[in-house]
Amino acid sequence: MTRKVGVVVSSDALIDRMGPLPDEVTLLPLTPGDEPDTAQRSAPLLVLAPDLTYLLPRLADLEGLTTIQTLNAGVEWLLPHIPAGVAAHSASGAHDIPVAEWVLAAVLSLYHQFPRYHDAQRREAWDPTGNALTTPPKDIPGDDLHAKKVTIVGYGSIGRATERRMAAFGADVRGVSRRGGPGVATPDGLGALLADTDVLVLLCPLTEATRGMIDADVLAALPDAALVVNAARGPVLDQAALEAEVRAGRLRAALDVTDPEPLPDGHSLWSAPGLLITPHSAGSSRHWMDRAYAFAGDQVRRFAAGQPLLNLRTDG
Repeated sequence: MTRKVGVVVSSDALIDRMGPLPDEVTLLPLTPGDEPDTAQRSAPLLVLAPDLTYLLPRLADLEGLTTIQTLNAGVEWLLPHIPAGVAAHSASGAHDIPVAEWVLAAVLSLYHQFPRYHDAQRREAWDPTGNALTTPPKDIPGDDLHAKKVTIVGYGSIGRATERRMAAFGADVRGVSRRGGPGVATPDGLGALLADTDVLVLLCPLTEATRGMIDADVLAALPDAALVVNAARGPVLDQAALEAEVRAGRLRAALDVTDPEPLPDGHSLWSAPGLLITPHSAGSSRHWMDRAYAFAGDQVRRFAAGQPLLNLRTDG
């Protein structure tokens, strides 16, 4: 049986990153913006790259579609558009490296006062408070990641990749996931971890269960000077409650995601002290698409062989 796969190739030719495919697979490249032809509408498997998302409102028109493989880790944006009987699979694992590195970089940047010193550099001002020759140790603003307790909410493949990097710096990492497991708490156990959490890292998908889960009460239970790092989705976190905490100087935070996105001009978060914001770029590096297409190729080979695909998603 011939398996036809709809693939977005655009002009970047990354389709070759999928690797060798079996003879029974026919790739049907769809130029972004074009209407699918008869063969593409009949294909059972769609590899959904970002520039194919214009098809979302018309997925039901792809009458042969049974399976969607995205190149993204989160799929909450896709699920409302999926026709009945169609399975959606994420590219979980393809984004582990850049997101885990972003989390580590954000934490180290905050601990070592990079935003503060960058602002001083722009003012051409030498800030002596971080210099041990001029500042008593108790007044030095810099801190170490070593020996800090890090709680990761969303202990999937990205969470585990983040733990490995944090552990290399001597941090004590605890995981929280929906199912829990040996040494991993469930969300019901998060409260017991908060009082001694130095760094709270959010990597969970956006679902009805996680929407707003990091609320004012959770933030209030964190100790003074804790860091909050959100590389999940903006609505997982009560943004107003976080802003109140950082403006009070009690917490600091790094946000790769906000609600809404893009963060509008003039939004109060832009000027909040102790807050580092990046434009939903944690999972983006020049290599992420290579990894995502390589993963998609593995999934296509599984599909052709009649094997179950990885990363089935029924929620975000």
